[in-house]
Amino acid sequence: MTMTFEERLDQVEVMIKKPSFRQNKGLGNEVGYYIFDYPPEKEMTVRERVKYLQEKYESSPDGFKVVVYDLYDIIMDTLEEKGYIEKTVEMESKKGFDRVIRAVGNTMRITAEDSLIVHHIKENTPPNSVVFLIGIGKCYPILRSHTVLNNLHQVFDEVPVVMFFPGKYDGQELVLFGEIKDDNYYRAFKLVD
Repeated sequence: MTMTFEERLDQVEVMIKKPSFRQNKGLGNEVGYYIFDYPPEKEMTVRERVKYLQEKYESSPDGFKVVVYDLYDIIMDTLEEKGYIEKTVEMESKKGFDRVIRAVGNTMRITAEDSLIVHHIKENTPPNSVVFLIGIGKCYPILRSHTVLNNLHQVFDEVPVVMFFPGKYDGQELVLFGEIKDDNYYRAFKLVD
């Protein structure tokens, strides 16, 4: 029996509440990485549910916290801190969007071991939490989902990570918005089938 989208969304909370989920070690005794894929048109519903869970587990008697990182916000906040917002807009008008993609990627060190996104997540995640990654659709094509997961997976194994992915994930292939094939990613489990 196939679950409806709403039933799948309800299962997110059921899963993260399980002590075994938060203590589970995946492949190679590493903490679990999960993807919750969903139809892109359900973006606002997913955002509302993520916010609800974040607030509910802010000071939960269940002994863990939900920490949400909007990848788009991390990029924008970093660009703003460095004074690059206006320069980026100017660059796009003069040199095109492809140049902006490269420049922002270099600034964020997106593909490097010392990625600013990974550093931000690692430095700001408390113990006994579950990390939710959102905003991957807003970041495309500057940031690709498999890049974030690969970089984070190499250095962050303290708590489970759930990426909310507007598209399809079949356990191997990530297809953003159901149309744009990302690289394959094998280390994450589907959070809910």
